[in-house]
Amino acid sequence: MFEWSLTEQVLLGILAVVWLYQLYFYLRYMLAAARATRPAKEQPSADVRPGVSVIVCARNEHANLCDYLQALLTQDYPQYEVIVVDDGSEDDTRLMVERWQKRYTNLKLTFVPIGAHVMSTKKLAITLGAKAAQYDYLLLTDADCRPESTHWIATMVTGFMQPGGQIDIVLGAGMYFVKPGLLNRMIQFDTLFNAMQYLGMSQCGHPYMGVGRNLAYSKRLFFAQHGFAGILEHRAGDDDLFVNRVATKQNTAVVCTRESLTWSVPKASLGEWLRQKRRHLSVAPAYRTATKVRLTLEPFSRGMLYALAIALLVLASWEIRLGVVAALLIRWIMQVLIINTAASRWGTTKVILLLPLWEVLLPLINLVTLLIEPLRPKPKRW
Repeated sequence: MFEWSLTEQVLLGILAVVWLYQLYFYLRYMLAAARATRPAKEQPSADVRPGVSVIVCARNEHANLCDYLQALLTQDYPQYEVIVVDDGSEDDTRLMVERWQKRYTNLKLTFVPIGAHVMSTKKLAITLGAKAAQYDYLLLTDADCRPESTHWIATMVTGFMQPGGQIDIVLGAGMYFVKPGLLNRMIQFDTLFNAMQYLGMSQCGHPYMGVGRNLAYSKRLFFAQHGFAGILEHRAGDDDLFVNRVATKQNTAVVCTRESLTWSVPKASLGEWLRQKRRHLSVAPAYRTATKVRLTLEPFSRGMLYALAIALLVLASWEIRLGVVAALLIRWIMQVLIINTAASRWGTTKVILLLPLWEVLLPLINLVTLLIEPLRPKPKRW
């Protein structure tokens, strides 16, 4: 019979609780997302596909539109339009779109009025794009995004056609191009983990966010909710805060097969990526309380798991050390299998040996960012 001290028993008991929660998190939420990445068996016939308005907000995006706009305009879909909203560009964005309008009749151009005094002109740009849309289904992406294939629109639309109720929101995944280097590997894991988390939670009836690089909702819902009313005081949040406010288990669907993805240009420097992350995290305090609790539990339990494991490996008896190593190994194998299933199906970077580094480093970056953000001066315009 093993003789363990009271300290060892307490630490081991707490470790068992957080370890079990980690298994629950991965087997419920992350596995649900991984399952959703399986290729669809069939597409709906063309005669039942609704019209779609793709909205692209562009501020000084001439170069990106030259690279990626054609991929939006040549989708294999019977009835759609692309609306570019010029958000105060000072380059040739508008001239470029006007030239392309001569080639593509389904390309529209509108603009945010010069001198608009609002906290977030992007929210205004999306609103103007929605008002200009002739179709009821709005599909949002960014100017620096490229769809995975010519079936992007068709695949995303399948979310609205799922049986069992009125679907008004379809959550997709927006990934970043794979590049060489350690920073890109970290960005790939951060993006993959976050995508699997919000998609998996939505699959389990807890939708809480989407990404503006690949998000769809009905125009009816948008204007019934008075657009972005209630979140206009925030600089960001045109995607995640809007979804957090209006998404429910009944009105939200997930589409995250390979052909539904969009790909964006990743940040090339650590400073640029940190600024992007700061913008994304700046609206997290405005999430619903239930969302904040769920999002806090996972990194908290993860941190506790590593801290307790290190303490027991240093202080405990050999049999406890052996049990701790076995528990960590079981969790690591489960993580690698689930996360890499989605990574393989999506064509992004897989994780194996660097997984412990990323899952310790990234929560610390998020925590520091959240603590520093309230101290920063707020810009008048985003």
